[in-house]
Amino acid sequence: MKKILLESLQEAHEALQEFMTNEENLQAIINGAAMISNALQKGNKVICCGNGGSLCDATHFAEELTGKFRDERVPLPAISINDAAHITCVGNDYSFSEIFSRHIDAIGQKGDILLAISTSGNSENVLKACESARKREMYIIGLTSDSANSLRTQSDVAICAPRKRYSDRIQEIHIKVIHIMIQLIEYKRSLE
Repeated sequence: MKKILLESLQEAHEALQEFMTNEENLQAIINGAAMISNALQKGNKVICCGNGGSLCDATHFAEELTGKFRDERVPLPAISINDAAHITCVGNDYSFSEIFSRHIDAIGQKGDILLAISTSGNSENVLKACESARKREMYIIGLTSDSANSLRTQSDVAICAPRKRYSDRIQEIHIKVIHIMIQLIEYKRSLE
């Protein structure tokens, strides 16, 4: 048991070290946080989506903006597309591939941000959300893996975790990125 524990922690440590030494990713986090800060300052909002654990991360990001992260501040406009009634309605009446895009079609506006999260980067419903966001002249921040994938190419800012044996390592990087971006957003707002 201890061997499995130590191997798991070592693999997580190596994934984080690899991510931290990639200057492109570090700059992408800074750029993504600045993009969100600028959009919020102009009165826009962040719409977040993902599947499974990635939807949990998307929801976590939105609640940290509407609630608070570390410091007291005004709530910031963010929405996670996680409404079960909406998802089952669209999934049943149209297609599961449209559960996010139809929501963006309903509320997305020019200058809004789509935070699209997919460990594979090839989830059809996330990619359709990107297409809808692009049609509405929204900006796209993609959290994905460093493998060749469609989300990387569709994003204005792509933050790419190293792909290991399983997607949980990617998700662990994603939640760190989410917390750091919120920290940077709060810092930038404190300077205004």
